[in-house]
Amino acid sequence: MLGSEPAAPRSAPASIDDTLSLLASAHYVGDRPLATVLFLSLRMGRPLLLEGEAGVGKTEIAKVLAAALGRKLIRLQCYEGLDVASAVYEWNYAGQMMAIRLAEAGGAADRGRLAEDVFSERHLVKRPLLQALEPQEGGPPVLLIDELDRADEAFEAYLLEILSDFQVTVPELGTVRAPAPPIVIITSNRTREIHDALKRRCLYHWIDYPSAERERAILAAKAPGAGEALTRELVAFVQRLRGEDLFKAPGVAETLDWATALTELDAVALDPATVDDTLGVLLKYQDDIARIAGSRARALVDQVRAELGPA
Repeated sequence: MLGSEPAAPRSAPASIDDTLSLLASAHYVGDRPLATVLFLSLRMGRPLLLEGEAGVGKTEIAKVLAAALGRKLIRLQCYEGLDVASAVYEWNYAGQMMAIRLAEAGGAADRGRLAEDVFSERHLVKRPLLQALEPQEGGPPVLLIDELDRADEAFEAYLLEILSDFQVTVPELGTVRAPAPPIVIITSNRTREIHDALKRRCLYHWIDYPSAERERAILAAKAPGAGEALTRELVAFVQRLRGEDLFKAPGVAETLDWATALTELDAVALDPATVDDTLGVLLKYQDDIARIAGSRARALVDQVRAELGPA
């Protein structure tokens, strides 16, 4: 769960084209369908649920949106066993005990005042969801609920009130309601199906692997050191690799890492030996690496060269 320092605040985009420009200003190469659903999410004040394979840039959209709009980014990383104490709030029990002992040592007799103090905001530890409901300088924050499919279904059900009414109830303090709804981006790698009740509260968009043209544009923006010729070859290789029978195909994040790795090795073109030596940057399972290394990698490099022709 991380936060980031916002830049100068900026108004929300007024059109789909403005949304594309907003993404581009933060070096995110988006397409029109993504810009459309993002624009509508901002205009309608509805959470946006992004699904797709890991590494296709879902999380990055929330980061880019926060940076481009100058809003604070509040991130809730989901995992199995995530509970309200970790996601919303908990009490600082050590601080409460200290307050009680100090009151006892001072001879405080007013139990009502002591209870009010113990359960005051002074001892409330605010977690990401509660932080996102508070007023923020520069406007409502961007709340990233990342990899919701990793959380238990019970926690997903807990989110329904927050995503509908943008409020939570702290029994000892009352209801905390956001003065203006945060911008909510939810991501899922679809390891399990998100419940329909939550989907109904969101706009939905599936993010697929990028086309070769878009992936080259992403590398040009994010990893320009690779150069045009190497970029064309490595993108063509990765695109073909995604068509192989792999346990986990490489995402855009792996393509960017590979471009950086090849640049660090002063590579100017693909060759089978270098591909073999660096497959661990692209593939994260030994079975996948064993399947591609050697003759298959050499064949893919040959196909890429035949496809692209002379540099």
